[in-house]
Amino acid sequence: MKYFGLQSQIWRNNTNSVLILVMFPIVFFVLTWLFFFFLSFNSEEHRTINQISQSFLITAPFIIIGVVIWFTIAWFSHSSMINAATDSKPLARNENKRVYNLVENLCIATGMTTPKINIIEDDSLNAFASGINPKTFSISLSKGIIEKLNDEELEAVIAHELTHIRNRDVRLLIISIIFVGIFAFISQAIFRSMQFGRIGRGKKDGGGVIIIALLLALVGYLISTLFRFALSRKREFLADAGSAELTHRPLALASALRKISVDPTIEAVKRKDIAQMFIENPQVKKEGKSSFSLGSLFATHPPISKRIQLLEQF
Repeated sequence: MKYFGLQSQIWRNNTNSVLILVMFPIVFFVLTWLFFFFLSFNSEEHRTINQISQSFLITAPFIIIGVVIWFTIAWFSHSSMINAATDSKPLARNENKRVYNLVENLCIATGMTTPKINIIEDDSLNAFASGINPKTFSISLSKGIIEKLNDEELEAVIAHELTHIRNRDVRLLIISIIFVGIFAFISQAIFRSMQFGRIGRGKKDGGGVIIIALLLALVGYLISTLFRFALSRKREFLADAGSAELTHRPLALASALRKISVDPTIEAVKRKDIAQMFIENPQVKKEGKSSFSLGSLFATHPPISKRIQLLEQF
């Protein structure tokens, strides 16, 4: 079976990235307008649609500035934030020449710029790729996956992560994480303010604030879920196929996935949006395993047994 679909996947991911970039400000502005709309029902003077729109237009520039500042900071500091969320640290060449040789040989074969290489000090087996451009692309490997896989298996895992970079999967993931983080922060900030009695208890505007808080929380949850669906689970199958093409050893990746499935848990990873970046969900043991559940419908990774089965058919 020959790997194909690289250009199609790149086009799809680039298109989805643009759609998310366009969709986010639209949704954000709609929510802001709804805030003024609901709040008007609780004021003594019910305002018209035109008055509500005028209030929105006055506020809109400040919203744009705030979102742009947030996105700019996240865009340029995403690497440090992801490294902090995964406890990932740079791996020097003199610390592990074996890993560097494997990565560099694969990059030479594909004509790629060698990404940064990080290590996660965890005995479990897992790995992920990250970055938005050649300067920020990186591959992070757990201590366990380096020590417990042989050269062929580790090479296959690295090839899998390099394929995520080639396919631009990582860029789409970063964009989705930034935007979901903005909605999550706003929702949490409003609910915490309500919890500690800072807002929502006034007679005039309490009801409107509560409504918009609930609306933001609901929309934030729905957007997070929709983004996880947009980041198709097929990306893992394509990355597996890319690894098989690069190494010509699909069974090596199948063997690596079997070992990873035994213990993929990375203790430092607490966020679900970060967990979806790994070759296998690093929170799988915390969430539990079952043959079918409602949660499986929202899974960010396909069943690892299915991935192994397809690799064995190459």
